[in-house]
Amino acid sequence: MVDYLTGEWTVERTLVDLGAGRSGSFRGTAVFAAAGDGRVSQTEEGELCWDGGTPGRAGRTLVLRPGADGTCEVMFADGRFFHDLDLRTGGWAVCHPCAADRYEGAFAAVSRDEWHVRWRTTGPAKDHLQRTVYRRGPAARS
Repeated sequence: MVDYLTGEWTVERTLVDLGAGRSGSFRGTAVFAAAGDGRVSQTEEGELCWDGGTPGRAGRTLVLRPGADGTCEVMFADGRFFHDLDLRTGGWAVCHPCAADRYEGAFAAVSRDEWHVRWRTTGPAKDHLQRTVYRRGPAARS
């Protein structure tokens, strides 16, 4: 799975804040790069814009810790566990409790060059939906 993810991807994310009745988008890149300790860093950078407002820079970093069986653990940049991930069959569902909120995620490997992620967040602080399409960068396809 790490071999599949390693490289540069374009990121197109739609965001919907159902509680506030607003939507937004994130467009940018994600780079999955091997670290010397066997882990893989996932760094996203791009522009976030809500409801036609002024775009602003946004990003995040996650760390993937591969397992011997082809799965991995996804960690926040500070080392806290986020969720497990297993794309060996092409799809995976996860749940992450965050305080009183609940994040439910679904991952789907569409092809060698595209995969999708959907997050539904519910709870007293959030009522959000995110859909992300990752497409392998042009340099990686040639």
